[in-house]
Amino acid sequence: MSDTDVIDRVLSHIKNGTTDRGATVRREPVENYISPDRLEKERQLFRRFPTPICPSAALTKHGDYITYTAAGTPFIIVRGKDGLARGFKNACRHRGTQVASGKGCAGAFVCPYHGWSYGLDGTLLGITHEDGFPDLDKSKLGLKEVEVIETGGLIYVVQEPGLDDPKSLLADLPQFFTKDQDVFAQGEFVVESNWKLFLESFIEGYHIKPAHGKTFYPFGFDNLNVIEMCGAHSRVTYPFRRIEKLADIPPAKRDATGSLTYLYQLFPNVIIAQLTHHSNLGILEPIDETRTRFTTYSMTHSKGQIDKKEALANAQKDQEFVSQTGQTEDIAVVQAAQQSLASGANTHFTFGHFEPAIVHFHEQMDRFL
Repeated sequence: MSDTDVIDRVLSHIKNGTTDRGATVRREPVENYISPDRLEKERQLFRRFPTPICPSAALTKHGDYITYTAAGTPFIIVRGKDGLARGFKNACRHRGTQVASGKGCAGAFVCPYHGWSYGLDGTLLGITHEDGFPDLDKSKLGLKEVEVIETGGLIYVVQEPGLDDPKSLLADLPQFFTKDQDVFAQGEFVVESNWKLFLESFIEGYHIKPAHGKTFYPFGFDNLNVIEMCGAHSRVTYPFRRIEKLADIPPAKRDATGSLTYLYQLFPNVIIAQLTHHSNLGILEPIDETRTRFTTYSMTHSKGQIDKKEALANAQKDQEFVSQTGQTEDIAVVQAAQQSLASGANTHFTFGHFEPAIVHFHEQMDRFL
């Protein structure tokens, strides 16, 4: 939906005391949150599905790279001399040592174990004391490449074949990030919960008043959302109370800036939040059934007409409020839920008509698994 259509729907909900509702009640087995076998099947799905690894803005120059471990496999994502982003398994072809760590900018990757070197295109450039490897064909020992898709300001990795057309799964998604946005923060932390418990906390507004009564709720609404699906993905709109001021403005002149937050769930395990002054990319990577690594990138909303220093200051203030209040509260409730999983109190979790994005997520998990 366009911003104008979303605003219209929100204003209608405010007037009528309603919200977007789903048509299905789903009972999800608790076993699906605690089973090692189920987690392994989910990781296999991660490997087949195009999964965002970082925003394009994280790799702006030739030689810029990041390393990341997805579904148990370490990767290097690098911007080549031709401007293309490429992905490789982060393993030397000699003895398997990772050839890069962290992030940076490099002209080549040199294995710290024995010094074998690789170009930005993965080509094996040099072997230390090469005469000790007679008849070795260097052309066949480049870094193992994986499919990379760069679209909408994101860099996706497809680890393994298995889906007919991975790019088609990203069709109709919007442009998430643009070149005038700067990455101003990158972080990583561990949440003591199953990755699905944590994911679910992002994509429903049914909990806003009880869980965020003194933080988000004073600026927002109780259980009022616009919820949309796009293929396997979804978007939940969280309006602010100040959106009511737009009711007296002609629809063609309404500006959604500062009046709502868009929360995208990119199937299966990625969250994008577009807030007033910044956007967040969050990747949920299961460590095991009970722990989730959450990697985040935060970007400014500079659009050219605002000073970059001002944009950065606004973005940092915005991010501080979100991360130190609402996110902390969400983590507390999902970790408490995790502690009760094995208690036997519930055999299923029940998702009702106010949680359609969660229902959609689990339906897509069933479909692709």
